[in-house]
Amino acid sequence: MSTMLPPSSSGTSSSRTATQKTRETADALEADRPTGPRARADARSGAEARTAPWGTDPYANALRNGRGPLFLRRSDGWLLPLEVERWCSDAGAADLSALHRCEGPVLDIGCGPGRLVAELTALGHRALGIDVSEAAVARTRRIGGSALLRSVFDPLPGEGRWGTLLLVDGNIGIGGDPAALLDRAADLLSTGGLLIAETSPLDIDERVQVRLDDGRRAPAEKAGPADRPFPWARIGTPALLRYAGACGWRPADQWSAEGRSFVALRRPRPPAVRERSARTSSQNAESANSAPVISSQLER
Repeated sequence: MSTMLPPSSSGTSSSRTATQKTRETADALEADRPTGPRARADARSGAEARTAPWGTDPYANALRNGRGPLFLRRSDGWLLPLEVERWCSDAGAADLSALHRCEGPVLDIGCGPGRLVAELTALGHRALGIDVSEAAVARTRRIGGSALLRSVFDPLPGEGRWGTLLLVDGNIGIGGDPAALLDRAADLLSTGGLLIAETSPLDIDERVQVRLDDGRRAPAEKAGPADRPFPWARIGTPALLRYAGACGWRPADQWSAEGRSFVALRRPRPPAVRERSARTSSQNAESANSAPVISSQLER
């Protein structure tokens, strides 16, 4: 299709608000999405297979109420508290440290209740959130952002044209396979695009099966989709940089703010581009060695 992603803007025009521009972007990008019964079925099955628990009651209820408790529970009973209250608040200083580094149109993967998409919109960026929770998408739209009900592993609008991807609030753990998620991110970004990921403040590389738990029901009462285990990962900055290096990503920045850790990575060039660049460099070197140019030749 001929629809192109519009560039990011540092402010709004007098005739259109940032929210209007962002919604227009989402509408245009939605037009790129595969259509037809088979495409819709494939998208639904992909999202359900990977992220079904996030669309169910404990998570949806927490977002609607704006508070927890909500946890990820490992099989050994260990609990990771999820910061629902922070997610449902306005963007904080640590969030802004990441948002101010965004370039071009921004895709927030696992946008949750939408504080980052809404803040980017207010800043004049063109931004879109995706989430597998209807409650998350509804809340993002309600506070002025634009969002679609999608998994990152589903076909998405604007693939290969996003300027920045966000994987914050632990979302580097989506799917339980950081290398696969990085590969998918490379498909979504434009050449030279930026991935901003939040990492664990611990030096950790953990891939586990977890369940959503609101702490309100006895184990015997748990039998719904939310109680189905799903793969998740927790990785620190050293681990992310190892995965990124193996996939060809280039580190761009790393920083901490308010006790949270972030890494910015540049999208790797496609293999064909890297090979062509290497051949060109080799040919230039051979040409320079075989026929050196001196100043007298240039003067002629």
